[in-house]
Amino acid sequence: MGLFTSINIASSGMGAQRLRVDVIADNMANATTTRTNEGGVFKRSRVIMRPRVQQPYWRSPFLPKLLDNGPGQGVRITGIKKDDSPPRLIYDPSHPDRILDGPHKDYVEMPNVEIVKEMVDLLEANRMYEANAQVVEGYKSMFQRALEIGGR
Repeated sequence: MGLFTSINIASSGMGAQRLRVDVIADNMANATTTRTNEGGVFKRSRVIMRPRVQQPYWRSPFLPKLLDNGPGQGVRITGIKKDDSPPRLIYDPSHPDRILDGPHKDYVEMPNVEIVKEMVDLLEANRMYEANAQVVEGYKSMFQRALEIGGR
């Protein structure tokens, strides 16, 4: 494990959580958007993340089976996916985007964004960002202390 490996791992997590906050903010901003450029109602987005792993050149017999691919090297974003859950239906006969015929006449398709769920996800992303920032600060102070010890 290199000198800055832990900082790189934490910084990848910080970058991923920053993107997640941006996507959550976009979801919340479009919670009432009934018409998009692509056509139809806005669909909630979510960030897909996967661990970055590197095959170790030597595997410790004490390494848990869970870490068969070796210790993690941080996180990587594999994409931003639209949530395909059905839109909410709200009765509003005066809305310009209402359904004009069929069993759901005078209903409006609203985005599948739940503000409470988005707020919980936002709090979670902020806490994860803060945790990764604390890792960076911890290593920074550890390096500073090592320099002080070495300078004596």
